[in-house]
Amino acid sequence: MLTKLTSVVFAVLGVALLVMGGQLLFAGGSPFYALMGLGLLITAYLLLKKRPVALSFYAVLMWITVVWIIWEVGFDKWQWIPRGDVFGVLGLWLALPWTVRALTGNARRFHPFLGTTVALMIALVIGLCFYDPVPQEGTINNARVSSGSDVAAQDWTAYGGTSNGQRFSALNQITKDNVKDLEVAWSYHTGDVRQEGDASEYTFEATPLKANGMLYLCTPHNEIHALDPETGAVKWKHTPPKDRSYLQQHQTCRGVSYFDSAAAETAANASQEPALCRKRIFNATTDAQLIALDADTGKACTDFGTNGVVDLHANMGEVRPHALMQTAAPLVAGKLVIVGGSVMDNGFNSGNPSGVIRAYDAVTGRLVWNFDPANPEQTQPIAADKNYPYDTPVAWGTLSADLKNGLVYVPFGNASPDELGIERDANSNTEKFRDALVALDLNTGAFKWRYQSSNHDLWDRDNPSQPSLLDIDYQGKKQPVVVLPTKTGNLFVLNRLTGEPVYPVNQVPVSTEGGVPGEKFAPTQPVSSLNFIPQPLTEKSMWGITPFDQMACRLDFKSLRYDGNPWTPATEQGAIIFPGNIGVFNWGSVAVDPERQLLIASPVRLAYKYTLIKRTPETATERKFTKDGQPYWNENFHGDYAIHIQQLASSLGIPCIAPPWGRLVGVDLKTGKTEWLRRVGTTKNLNTTFLPGRFPIGFPMGMVAHGGPLATAGDVVFHGATADNFFRAYDSTTGKLLWETELDAGAQATPSTFMGKDGKQYVVIAAGGHGSLGTKAGDSVVAFRLK
Repeated sequence: MLTKLTSVVFAVLGVALLVMGGQLLFAGGSPFYALMGLGLLITAYLLLKKRPVALSFYAVLMWITVVWIIWEVGFDKWQWIPRGDVFGVLGLWLALPWTVRALTGNARRFHPFLGTTVALMIALVIGLCFYDPVPQEGTINNARVSSGSDVAAQDWTAYGGTSNGQRFSALNQITKDNVKDLEVAWSYHTGDVRQEGDASEYTFEATPLKANGMLYLCTPHNEIHALDPETGAVKWKHTPPKDRSYLQQHQTCRGVSYFDSAAAETAANASQEPALCRKRIFNATTDAQLIALDADTGKACTDFGTNGVVDLHANMGEVRPHALMQTAAPLVAGKLVIVGGSVMDNGFNSGNPSGVIRAYDAVTGRLVWNFDPANPEQTQPIAADKNYPYDTPVAWGTLSADLKNGLVYVPFGNASPDELGIERDANSNTEKFRDALVALDLNTGAFKWRYQSSNHDLWDRDNPSQPSLLDIDYQGKKQPVVVLPTKTGNLFVLNRLTGEPVYPVNQVPVSTEGGVPGEKFAPTQPVSSLNFIPQPLTEKSMWGITPFDQMACRLDFKSLRYDGNPWTPATEQGAIIFPGNIGVFNWGSVAVDPERQLLIASPVRLAYKYTLIKRTPETATERKFTKDGQPYWNENFHGDYAIHIQQLASSLGIPCIAPPWGRLVGVDLKTGKTEWLRRVGTTKNLNTTFLPGRFPIGFPMGMVAHGGPLATAGDVVFHGATADNFFRAYDSTTGKLLWETELDAGAQATPSTFMGKDGKQYVVIAAGGHGSLGTKAGDSVVAFRLK
């Protein structure tokens, strides 16, 4: 009976492998699975006939499998899983004493060939556990030298530490030698959690500020909480009404901004009478309001705008519900507070809010200047009865400023529709600023220079990251640079005074044929010498946890268009876009240490499937892939095509491409060389479709990281962001993991650090999860200090 049952199992698996493997073979894919299906069917027949040769035959199949695996993927243990797990388990079952005895009909319990094969395979797998081909070992040996630039130290007064966006602190009480002694100093719960009616992408991504003797942060619903930095006790709270809606694409607030009027005043006006609210907290909200609160009390600064509020809908024309939002911290630079904006992605083909950049007087709320990509020369404040043109590129990330040179840096992205260029005017001003880093005069908004990070973007390749400013010694010359991370994976290093590349940039030829009728393609795309553009995919790159979901991914790969580069045109049949619209880099940006001239980044590897769905005049407002009561972004109503974007994943919800999906890297900016690279994050707490709860085991595969790193003068890098709810510290010199702790929820945020009045250095991070990534939700803010 045991032999017959075993035979049935082999037969069922053999048929399944033969069917799916045959489909893959006829699609031009690997013949292995079809042949293995035949092998299992032969084994099943031999078992049914109780022929002992079945054991030797299957041992041969196991050796063929191992040779094939090594030929396809070498010795990457994670890629062995879908190729060998089922076959290994079957071999182990056949080699067990009771299976051998039942088949041979005597007291023999060990089959020499199969038993030895299984033992060797187990030894090989154990050996693989101690080998990983992905990490790159290295050391950044740059000595620490004072940079002379404005860096965060005792406080953390801006989203990126200071207006230069470095995410670096000069504090060094916590070092790579004592970071293992960190403990929780306090934790705080905001009480702002997702409820029915809220957006699906409900995320707590805030970076807390430390200024004015308090810690300031915002919640997804734009509540502002002021805490005691050393205890987490509440000083004051601002709790506006909550407008819950499934149409809100991003229910998040990544940070607030701090303004001290005394620090901003010049000697010429220092004798002026103090204004109301001398110290202010600014918040740009998801319903497009810019609010000013007294930093001491949380009360509205009534001299700012209208009772403390500037309505960012002003001069925008008709704005559809939830089509205009703010998710980034505004930039405070001198006596100005400067904002970009975010719009709903591809909900409608036209009539999308302007991407204008607006600078307001931080005291009065008066509009000082505006930079409209459609009219770049007209920076004088717009007339009250005029509107900014629709459908221009937006800058939804946080801006940066060089206060010494009087420049503000705007990382413009795309304009809706992101993935279609049929109606674009190549000669328009809008096209000049699409996906462009733009430098403006801080005081007037006058255009200084621009650098386009992609040409004719058809893939949603926004510039999502706050640019980082520092000086580097490159090729024997001190260079004032701005570092721009991009979704494609480029890290453009430009002279921040001129916009000229400091690191070489090549224009590489890309796909220019196919796509949809009427579409146009740029013949080249820029590639920086410093980049983390992922290696092209092949069928061998497909992954899964069994042969079956891996075969499904292989079939997808064979059926979809993919040109072997990040600029594959989207089609009506579907195309693989790698990297996808989450990008290699996103709003978390990078951290730069200006004293050692190094850069820390966490590049992501995820592929997506883009499918264009044709519209006609009769289907202009018809939902093509969403249902009533669901968000409709990417439907692109009244456009030529709807745009359906899906992660390239198996039916189990697992990425089709092999891990790592997230990495941490260290770059020597003096040379532009990546000195170390490691996987970051584990599978623990992963939300899956095949388990009732979260994945309980932490396999260190390298997980998606959504959030930024923090570097310190203690030669430590702090990083949360990964999908496993952990917060970690690394050696910035070598990338070695030094410390980790599990949080109550996903820490998809960027940490900050400060010195408390008790003389202790604190590191603080928000842990509230990410709706789209499926990490565990919460409302925690957690601070750490040395024991």
